[in-house]
Amino acid sequence: MTHPKPGDPVWVDVFTADPDASIAFYTELFGWTAERADEEFGGYITFRKDGKAVAGGMGKMNAETDGPDQWTVYLASSDARATAEKAKAHGADIVVPPMDVADLGVMAVLGDPGGAGVGIWQAGTFGGIETAALVEGGKWTDAEGAPSWFELHTRDYQRALDFYREVFDWNDIFAMPEAPGFRYSTIHSTSPMLGGVMDATEFLPEGQPASWSVYFGADDVDKAVARVVELGGSVVSPPMDTPYGRMATVADVTGARFNLGGDAA
Repeated sequence: MTHPKPGDPVWVDVFTADPDASIAFYTELFGWTAERADEEFGGYITFRKDGKAVAGGMGKMNAETDGPDQWTVYLASSDARATAEKAKAHGADIVVPPMDVADLGVMAVLGDPGGAGVGIWQAGTFGGIETAALVEGGKWTDAEGAPSWFELHTRDYQRALDFYREVFDWNDIFAMPEAPGFRYSTIHSTSPMLGGVMDATEFLPEGQPASWSVYFGADDVDKAVARVVELGGSVVSPPMDTPYGRMATVADVTGARFNLGGDAA
């Protein structure tokens, strides 16, 4: 992820009503360390794995009005302001207008036409995620606590693909073979694919909006899920084997959802 293509996922952060509780949860679960910036940066949290940046966190200004606790996925842009303008022209809502983050880069957050929140990151001195879980020969490597996959679940599948192609320059989308109830495209047709878009029409609960989600690697998915519960989190979807490994969806101690992935049982 050190040399991303336009539109590649390059950063994730958790928006939380209780930064202290979130720090305690993720450092215990993944063995991360946490650094909190000073007031100039709003107390922003940088989580690290073996000294390398893997994710961020930001406390809410107002827990009653700032929306749900959630993870946000940021996509790369060479010009965040131009990308935000293009997104608005293609039906997006600008949630956080583009803003400079000192010399680190430029960030923005928008709601895509399907209602999913997604961030924009224009790198300055900080490029984004510095370590990630990889799948080599069908086995996960360097998995524990490292971001591994990024996925959009949407009810408006084709419109979403068109939007991200036009706004984030996804020019190498690969549509996987369709099956009843299954439509999925990856961001790239060749490695590294990094993430994809799923037609979630048939399984998104009524009232649940479209959303981007992040997968973190786990050396043992079942043990990680059990540890989530021990730390005060909850299980959304229990572990199951898939053609791409063993996966589960969980929520942290304040309710922010994320996924765990690792080798099949």
